[in-house]
Amino acid sequence: MISYIIPTRNRHDVLSRTVQALDHLDAHEHEIIIVDNGSHEPVVNTGGRSQVVRLEHNIGAAARNIAARRARGEWIVMLDDDSHPLDLGHLAAVRRAGSDVGAIMADITLPDGSREQGGLPEVFIGCGTAMRREIFLRLGGYDASFGYYAEEYDLAAKLMLHGWRTAFDPRFKVIHHKVAAARDRSLIFERLVRNNGWVAQRYAPDCERRGELARTMRRYRSIANRESALAGYARGMLELRKTLSVQERTPLDRSQWERFIGLASARAALQAAFDEQPFSAAAMIGRGKNDWVIERALRDLGCSIVEPGRNEDVRVVGTLSPGPMLDQLETAVSPVRLLPSSMIGLFAKRCASGPHPF
Repeated sequence: MISYIIPTRNRHDVLSRTVQALDHLDAHEHEIIIVDNGSHEPVVNTGGRSQVVRLEHNIGAAARNIAARRARGEWIVMLDDDSHPLDLGHLAAVRRAGSDVGAIMADITLPDGSREQGGLPEVFIGCGTAMRREIFLRLGGYDASFGYYAEEYDLAAKLMLHGWRTAFDPRFKVIHHKVAAARDRSLIFERLVRNNGWVAQRYAPDCERRGELARTMRRYRSIANRESALAGYARGMLELRKTLSVQERTPLDRSQWERFIGLASARAALQAAFDEQPFSAAAMIGRGKNDWVIERALRDLGCSIVEPGRNEDVRVVGTLSPGPMLDQLETAVSPVRLLPSSMIGLFAKRCASGPHPF
């Protein structure tokens, strides 16, 4: 039994198309649990395998917790109201998941053929992930205080703290239609800086906490400036300063932290490439999420980092966000050897060229 969990608010037509897409998948034992997050007009139960839980107020991502408590499946598949699996590849993924795997990330594509941005090698994206229901509930699910944004990072850290691993499986394919909706950009940046700051405060090791908080603040100030959302960023910073000291610290140990930020995955992938054919100068292309981590992994190998076209031996995809990294591997034209920046990219290359690695 697979339990599909879908929170929704004021997007009835979008939700209807998603439920229809799930119903049109090949026959398999499943249920669909829809959580109406305080829609102005209540969601009507569509019958069949669907059930609707009506909430009077919007509680954000924590609505998924309510659905998980009602679910009957061993695995729950988290979706948005505009995302759904393209086929039943996720069934193979959960059947063959290692005993230490608590969550499985999907390969999430957008309508234009590109992949969803966000996440890290062991940090999933909420619109396409499968989780063991028992573990999800044991860890308390999503922290309701986050509302939306960065709640996946918080839960991914809890998984690591309790000895669980998050895996990526390319057989699990999800389309995210990313339907445009009215969004308060100011509120988004308010939440982004506050919530990511909470994650750093809660989980960064003592020796990394201040540096991680500073990086978080710089990153979202820069993005907010580009997006003309500095007012929201300022409110988020004010809220972060007020609440930072009351965040309970349960820091990850060194090895867990290196997994969390993607350093362990970057080191493993780059070491494997180096063992296959050594290199001494690398250029990074398509810089993005946690590019500083990739630089650190390259320097750990004794490799110098140069600008593209400056006599580099290899080029390395400069993001640890799985989707953009895979897009770069598939589309970038490089005059020299092009390397994945994490084990997800290495697995994908092996999958394309030989026996399935999973």
